[in-house]
Amino acid sequence: MKTVSGLALAGAVLMAGAVQAAEPSQPLPMPAADTPSLPVPQDVDYPGIIQLHVDATDMDHHVIAIHEVIPVAGSGRLTLLTPKWLPGHHSPGDSDLTKLAGLHVFANGKEIAWRRDPVAMNAFHVEVPEGVSEVVADFQYLSPVTSREGVIVHTRNMLTLQWENESLYPAGYYTRRIPIQAHVTLPAGWQYGSALEAEKRDGDVVTFKPISYDNFIDSPLIAGRYFKRYDMDPGSRTPVSMDLVADDPKELEVSDAVLKIHRKVVQEAYKLFGGWHYDHYNWLVAVSNEMGGIGLEHHRSSEIGIEPGYFASTAGKGFGRNIIAHEYIHSWDGKFRRPAGQFTATFDEPMRDELLWVYEGGTTYWTDVLESRAGLYTFDQRLQMLAVTAATYDILPARQWRDLEDTTYDPIISNRGPKGWPSWQRSEDYYAEGGLMWLDADTLIRDKTQGRKSLDDFARAFFGTHNGSYLPAPYTFDDVVRTLNDVYPYDWANFLTTRITRTGGGAPIDGLARAGYRLVYDDTPNDFIKSNEARRGIGFGFSLGLAISKDGTLRDVLWNGPGFKAGLAPGMKVLAVNGRAFDAARLKDAIVAAHKAGNTDIIEMMLQDGEYFRTVRFDYHDGLRYPHLERIDGVADLLKPIYGFEEKTVKARN
Repeated sequence: MKTVSGLALAGAVLMAGAVQAAEPSQPLPMPAADTPSLPVPQDVDYPGIIQLHVDATDMDHHVIAIHEVIPVAGSGRLTLLTPKWLPGHHSPGDSDLTKLAGLHVFANGKEIAWRRDPVAMNAFHVEVPEGVSEVVADFQYLSPVTSREGVIVHTRNMLTLQWENESLYPAGYYTRRIPIQAHVTLPAGWQYGSALEAEKRDGDVVTFKPISYDNFIDSPLIAGRYFKRYDMDPGSRTPVSMDLVADDPKELEVSDAVLKIHRKVVQEAYKLFGGWHYDHYNWLVAVSNEMGGIGLEHHRSSEIGIEPGYFASTAGKGFGRNIIAHEYIHSWDGKFRRPAGQFTATFDEPMRDELLWVYEGGTTYWTDVLESRAGLYTFDQRLQMLAVTAATYDILPARQWRDLEDTTYDPIISNRGPKGWPSWQRSEDYYAEGGLMWLDADTLIRDKTQGRKSLDDFARAFFGTHNGSYLPAPYTFDDVVRTLNDVYPYDWANFLTTRITRTGGGAPIDGLARAGYRLVYDDTPNDFIKSNEARRGIGFGFSLGLAISKDGTLRDVLWNGPGFKAGLAPGMKVLAVNGRAFDAARLKDAIVAAHKAGNTDIIEMMLQDGEYFRTVRFDYHDGLRYPHLERIDGVADLLKPIYGFEEKTVKARN
């Protein structure tokens, strides 16, 4: 019998034109709860080795076929999970569930029914019959074919296998106690790179050695039609390689000079951290306009997407997506030493992000240091980038209400979705502002100890323990404070707490003044700003409070800035400036003209807002403003020794 809800019944009465009130209806009975709880994970060995067969040869549809053989201990309920909370993602990854398709489960050659958990959508329940020692799961991963579906990971020239998309794991066990062996069929003739160790290769089928499931998920594979491997630490007994795939084979060629710089990143990391935490390491690098850009850390490898031309025209010369060093540093900061809340028993257990200002903020700082020491940037280039970062966070309106620690939860709150008003909402500021905080700490230690100690000493003490081991070493806030105090006794608990929990005021840029620099503004953009403008459009963030794409679309509007007060919002499109068609140079000229002494002219803009058009007028006369760092006379330069451009000891100030 079909039941009718109370709302639908009321509608039926009204439609019938009833003249008297309907009798009160009895509450409809609710269906019986039937939500099976997930098995509690146990720290015991799993009964057997999962055999995972992945076929990545469908170059037409970019569909990856999976055949997974899963040993079972006996009959009864078996729950299979897709990984949900992944290290490095900082948020749950439920969105990819839409790309798992065609799931069929078999036992002794006969199909058995599965049922998705009505609460945990990444869980699939099956009933294992008597006398069954293994079940088989067949399904496909529908790789995105357009960027609107997600990150493209499979093209005609390359692919990345991220195992969370191509595997299921049994609930009820710690993932580090579940062994798995992967067998991968690659497109004909393709080569691959991975932290996984091959047992054998038969034609285009690669069989890897068994590995624990948590390390398996942490060891993606990259493969391509055009592939080349570079030895990044020649002669070492602990290999580090750069495995390149590219859209065009010419992008595989790396000059000796550029190779030398990237090899120095490895050596500078060893000097800084005093050791390493892997038995081998693979930089998995895709040089591509077709495959989606990525930057993701793993313990013994990293996934990196860079733009074509990076090795030929950017590395060591200009400004680009120099993410290689950042993801490599995460082997120490984030993978070996990871916040205790990030060290979980399974990929279904929620992770806690509150210490990401160490995990990501510290890594951001060490990235600046290592890139500079290795020669990826000149000292002047480093100062340019530092000036823009400091200025951006110093004027950030959202600091009035939201502290830095709260931004560590942003990946979970927003699932890294786009924001309309980032200057008021804040995003993942624990990266860049966290880096400023660690610069503050470094300059304080160097100043107080007359250059005898630095944050390098903290790095060695905190990250350099147990050399060669890649078993995670979780830490807490107190561990960070204790190690800082071992380097230089100070009230580090208050130092850190104040900077991550305060609201209002400017960014933590005390370290700049201590290092002998002040933040200033003039009307000339530095080369870093020009580089960004060439790629993304013109930025007037420190003047009109606007970021404008090349076609005139407003990418961002600074909350409570001049543009905001004039009624502008992101998404509007600038059509004209002072009665003439929009051109970035024309707008700059108008701002400059309005800044001249005695000029009271109003800057007029015509904009399109959807189907509507409007004209706004700016009574703005402060001119173009771009940030720079200026030396403070009589104060020792601490930035040069930090970034490796000066080795001499720096005398402390009173």
